[in-house]
Amino acid sequence: MQVSDMTAFRLLRFQSYNFNHKTFHLLSSPANSITFCNQILQNPQYSRHFLHPTTSNFFHSFTQKNSAESSLLAFKPQNEDNPSKFPIPEPLIEQNPSWTVYNSTSINPKLNNNEQKTNGNLVNSVQNSSTNAFTRDFNGKRKKGKSKVNWVCSKCGHSEAKWWGSCNACKAFGTMDPFTVSENEDRGKVSGFEVSETAVRSWLPQQRTGQSAPVRLIDVNRGFDDSAWRIQLSGIFGGEVARVLGGGLVPGSLVLLGGDPGVGKSTLLLQIAALIAESCDPQAGAPVVYISGEESVEQIGNRADRLRIEAENLFLYSSTDVEDILSKVQLLNPCAVVIDSVQTVYLKGVPGSPGGMAQVRECTAALLRFAKQTNIPVLLIGHVTKSGDIAGPQYLEHIVDVVLYMEGEKHSLHRLLRSVKNRFGSTDELGVFEMSESGLKAVSNPSEMFMSQEHSNSELLAGLAVAVILDGSRTFLIEVQALCVAESVGRTCNGIQGSRADMIISVLKKQAGMKMQDCNVYLNVVSGVSLTETAGDLAVAAAICSSYLEVPIPNHVAFIGEIGLGGELRMVTRIDKRVNTVAKLGYKTCIVPKSAEKSLPASSFEGLKIVGCKNLKQVINEVFKI
Repeated sequence: MQVSDMTAFRLLRFQSYNFNHKTFHLLSSPANSITFCNQILQNPQYSRHFLHPTTSNFFHSFTQKNSAESSLLAFKPQNEDNPSKFPIPEPLIEQNPSWTVYNSTSINPKLNNNEQKTNGNLVNSVQNSSTNAFTRDFNGKRKKGKSKVNWVCSKCGHSEAKWWGSCNACKAFGTMDPFTVSENEDRGKVSGFEVSETAVRSWLPQQRTGQSAPVRLIDVNRGFDDSAWRIQLSGIFGGEVARVLGGGLVPGSLVLLGGDPGVGKSTLLLQIAALIAESCDPQAGAPVVYISGEESVEQIGNRADRLRIEAENLFLYSSTDVEDILSKVQLLNPCAVVIDSVQTVYLKGVPGSPGGMAQVRECTAALLRFAKQTNIPVLLIGHVTKSGDIAGPQYLEHIVDVVLYMEGEKHSLHRLLRSVKNRFGSTDELGVFEMSESGLKAVSNPSEMFMSQEHSNSELLAGLAVAVILDGSRTFLIEVQALCVAESVGRTCNGIQGSRADMIISVLKKQAGMKMQDCNVYLNVVSGVSLTETAGDLAVAAAICSSYLEVPIPNHVAFIGEIGLGGELRMVTRIDKRVNTVAKLGYKTCIVPKSAEKSLPASSFEGLKIVGCKNLKQVINEVFKI
């Protein structure tokens, strides 16, 4: 029997089962087999599915052969109740063991085109009679999971990608058996967790697994000294950073610093690394390692010279391989590690390039386990996207202990260090710095840093009012400027929300009786600050009234209060702290809502007069004496 004949016969056998869905047997008798084939050819329900000339020729030639050499196949599904899926039957070669059975393409779609095409005809994979390798559903659908089949000689162990009938090594026939190999196993790929865990484990050969056990809370806190737990940062600059961190740097913590390009992230962490290195005991041999994947060691050294940093225990290293970084750090046993930046480092074995989602996630996870197991704090620098969020998956911010953001305008020297996540302290703290030629310096009096210089020759200036706002736990006094021009109706705002400004102008027209129908109002906040807190509503309204009435406001008056749609003044949060800051800066009068006047006794603020007002009309009468 020819190969094409056997192929067509196999196809006919499977199609016949699809139409009947019944169990049938091809008997070993040649006469019964010829009768069965004639019945199928005469049935139009079956024959219309077998129009290929090879199939037709096969049956014409098969019915004419009545030889004892023709071995027939027997078939029976495993589950007669559910015959939709069953294993492909194996050929039963009884009389002539040298025969070989070929599977068709539709029956064995696992093979690629190169394996199936030979001289334009579909030739299928060959399997030995003792092999049971192709187990799949009846419809020929592939099972999930990527794998490939290698043919291994059972006699000598030689492996081939294709079945050749005989082993090319030992020349034995019938010894090639299929062996399925997973692609991931074949390529040697491992998960990112295994890669990062291996990197940390190689760094910590002294770590003993299986000895940890749950510990009672009272045993953990017994004899614990919180004051000596954190790494203290000395000086005015260190105190400003420690305020944001919650009192100092916690050992074993993972700190992430984000900010716009050029805002001073690398400068800040280099100065922090120098402070930690100076506070470490030189004889204890606990240095600080600053690792950069963006700059060379020489470039970091030039920046350190410009910042006048001469710490002996500060080590510099340039690398992007996490395993290489940990191996080099192991020799120094540092008290802190700084990595600039997390988007430039990578782990071998993790797919993707540095900065990709998988690399950033796995590198951060590896550094987190390193920090927790060694009790060494790690400070990371993270790039930000165009929207201001830290680049990479949100998972990056979830696994770190502290997330800091550094803010600052391009044309301003002031920098704000804000904490948006802190597992060891409050997120209300705010650090204020000023960029200079010698690096970042802490601002001694941040409450008045947004105030303009002394007013022009006169002590009074029309259209200018002072608002008292809170940012975190810090109180700031900012100047609000207004300009009313007799032009077409309109409004231009800089630093104030347009919808908020429209509401305040409408309340002044309706509730305070200001006839501003033909005025174009310009609003501006000094120093480029954005006024988003409602406690500045009263200062905005006072500045507009001052410009419209052309009556200047005395420069020793501050305004605190929110304005409602009825023109009433409403209470704001932490007004006592705001008024206390106003008194410290030497202001003489503070306008507040009437409801807050009782909770703020004037005796507690020396030299400060507290004036409570119910609505905007009372404010105008009190300030402008109308």
